Amino acid sequence: MDRSPISPCETLLERYQALLEVAQAISVHRDLDELFRELAQRLPRVVRVNFVGLSLHDPIKNIMRLHTVQANVPADLIGGHEESIDETPAGLVWHTQEPLLVPDVAEETRWPKVMRCMQEDHSRSCCFVPLTTAARRLGAMGFVSLEKEAYSEADLEFLQQVANPVAVAVENALAFQEIAQLRDKLAKEKLYLEEELRLEHGFEDIIGDSDALKQVLKQVEVVAPTDSTVLIQGETGTGKELIARAIHRLSGRSERTFVKLNCAAIPTGLLESELFGHERGAFTGAISQKVGRFELADKGTIFLDEVGEIPLELQSKLLRVLQEQEFERLGSTKTIRVNVRLIAATNRDLKSLAEAKQFRSDLYYRLNVFPVTVPPLRDRQEDIPTLVRYFTQHYAVRMKKNIQTVPAETLDVLSRYPWPGNIRELENLIERSVILTQGTDLQVSLSELRPVNTHIASAMITLEEVEREQIVRTLREARWVIGGPKGAAVRLGLKRTTLQSKMQKLGISRPIE
Repeated sequence: MDRSPISPCETLLERYQALLEVAQAISVHRDLDELFRELAQRLPRVVRVNFVGLSLHDPIKNIMRLHTVQANVPADLIGGHEESIDETPAGLVWHTQEPLLVPDVAEETRWPKVMRCMQEDHSRSCCFVPLTTAARRLGAMGFVSLEKEAYSEADLEFLQQVANPVAVAVENALAFQEIAQLRDKLAKEKLYLEEELRLEHGFEDIIGDSDALKQVLKQVEVVAPTDSTVLIQGETGTGKELIARAIHRLSGRSERTFVKLNCAAIPTGLLESELFGHERGAFTGAISQKVGRFELADKGTIFLDEVGEIPLELQSKLLRVLQEQEFERLGSTKTIRVNVRLIAATNRDLKSLAEAKQFRSDLYYRLNVFPVTVPPLRDRQEDIPTLVRYFTQHYAVRMKKNIQTVPAETLDVLSRYPWPGNIRELENLIERSVILTQGTDLQVSLSELRPVNTHIASAMITLEEVEREQIVRTLREARWVIGGPKGAAVRLGLKRTTLQSKMQKLGISRPIE
């Protein structure tokens, strides 16, 4: 519905006060659609208007793009109509920078198409003022009324004052829109280039751009095309398996199988069967033939994680496979030949274990053909923000959550934390944070990031040493006999298998005499 004419008793001061409120209200909007809706709600307070039209000049196409909002009713944005500059009154106003008054649209003949559309909407009069700032000519602002001769020359002067703050608001909205588009474009280009780089070099799962990581990836590129054995060293949770997969993808075996085995996750008694397979009846429970991991990896790559946990008695068989590429299944005398590349990984110091006679030195040297050390997360702090954003988006998509940003202060705290659990700890924290986040900003419980207590860690090492010393002393007293009534297990009050497990964990083995 149209607003009744402004009464003579309404003072000029009141009108300008209302104009000030309109200017303040629209100045905060950075989105064009929100700005237009605000205008539709606010402008009827200061002018008689049923429709507000903002025609913005498109410098690329050299056209006027019309956005129309209906006033006095819930805002109904009709945007994006393209009009030729010569075929619309807004185009003339933009070109001449002079206001235009149309007292009766039925008598206006210069723009028949526009005037016909206005009459179909029951519009009777309109006026247009330039939408211009100090920096550029943006377009024109039109005011349409269902009343004939609704606007006077005095109204036209006042409406120009209405248009001035609107022009500033539109310019700001366009600038923010352009900045947002450029930011999105740059972000997409960065993601594209990173993706291309990872795909080109086979590093699509490896996130980061730090010098420490680049050095590792350079080593990967050098060794991958060869068939040499690679020993990947690094703390738990640093991503050693990802490095192994990258080596496989860049190798000539990339089309064949990549077989992995965590040597620490398999009970000692079953590890040989997992590696080399067994025949039916080879041991209790072997009800059928089993193909081992080495056989599965023929002409491909086998990745042995936590290789330092392989017991001494099995290490000689592993050494034979590496040297001669052949083995026998458990319970079989048939020799099986394979063509396998081995990639091993460990978080233990194999050299020290070899010197202490707890790991075969000949196997160590055979594994250590090309060592690659994966840096801990604390040594690649510049990668932490990238990892945080990657894991946030990964889990947000999986959980169907709209998480758009990570607060800067959160990134700062996460970047300074030492991450004793490395990338695995970071990923678990982000997954938990995504679950708990309700809004669009990632909510991380920073109280969980407690400083690492070195005193506690030292105490734990001391207890481990005490336990190891006691077990070694008892074994010596039992002349290294583990089972039986006089064995070390009975003396320690442990089961034989439990003692064997502890010996393996603590790196205890009978010294070679």
